[in-house]
Amino acid sequence: MREHKEIGIGREARTTYHLDDVAVVPSRRTRSSKDVDTRWKIDAYEFETPFLSHATDALATPEFIIEMDKQGGLGVINAEGLWGRETDLNAAIEQIREALEDEDDEWAATRVLQQMHQKELDLDLLGERIAAVRSAGAIVAVRVSPQHARELAPVLQDAGLHFLVVQGTVVSAEHVTKEGEPLNLKEFIGSLDTPVIAGSVSDYHTALHLMRTGAAGVIVGAGDTTNWATSGINTPMATAIADAAAARRDYLDETGGRYVHIIADGEIELTGDAVKAIACGADAVTLGAPLAKSKEAAGEGLYWQASAAHPKFPRSMVEQVANRDELVSLNYVLHGPSSSPLGEFNFNGALRRSMGKCGYTDLKSFQKVQLDLV
Repeated sequence: MREHKEIGIGREARTTYHLDDVAVVPSRRTRSSKDVDTRWKIDAYEFETPFLSHATDALATPEFIIEMDKQGGLGVINAEGLWGRETDLNAAIEQIREALEDEDDEWAATRVLQQMHQKELDLDLLGERIAAVRSAGAIVAVRVSPQHARELAPVLQDAGLHFLVVQGTVVSAEHVTKEGEPLNLKEFIGSLDTPVIAGSVSDYHTALHLMRTGAAGVIVGAGDTTNWATSGINTPMATAIADAAAARRDYLDETGGRYVHIIADGEIELTGDAVKAIACGADAVTLGAPLAKSKEAAGEGLYWQASAAHPKFPRSMVEQVANRDELVSLNYVLHGPSSSPLGEFNFNGALRRSMGKCGYTDLKSFQKVQLDLV
């Protein structure tokens, strides 16, 4: 039973937990990390590692998406970002970098992003770039906002995407609005031949509702946003993932066996965070800022999320997470071997080792590991 605490007369709040509040507990039986299998299969596609990249232009160039595929993960493209608005992606990134270095204007980089996103979306350019990634043999996942999902889906399908990611900072099964027709996710997903991953959610009921729409995966959390400061919304990821896992279990019983994958996207900065996200019940983990430290990332040390470019209400900021002379390969970030003892690199190696120390050999069984509050 979920504990509630009184915060005032007649008003209670849930007790919730962040990933920093929990730790995995090793068992009496350990296994070699070489015997651990971290493969992740969703729909008809199998990946060597359970890691996705966040859908941001700070990461995604065609070369980054292709390399992410080669490293066994899933790279995600932001359909509403710079891919369809800027003919020269490198020049656009440099413009953002120069604005970030403006000491007289703290939010100059945000304004530059907003201005770039006000340019008209060139659907032909977007389709060409996605098709080029597809032709290179990479599995293609493309993110759209719920507001533009119906409009962009045909273009993206023609370009050959494998996964459609319908993601906002907060997503429900049916968005109600007085302006135009709302997106009914169940009807929308039912009209597509492409598997859909949807989010972001932070509680049991919304996760269950999204599962009932037919989504192949549900995203828990909204990444590295400033929602807590701007909207008063904060997602304690340990609780949110565990609640979504409970929804998955109930939906599995409800449907007689349909399994919906949970993808954790938030509070994932270090390798231990990714380990704990899967231990809480996630099937896969989205990485953002950690991947921005790779040489292949578009921003070369810069990071922001798509919500940073909102024209009226940005909920992310452009940050420098690494200097150019500190960048490492994407292979180093995901697979190591690492020289850093701080959990910055070798995400897959850390997961394999933790699973082995706790006696588990596959991701689904590791979701049952004992957890402690710390």
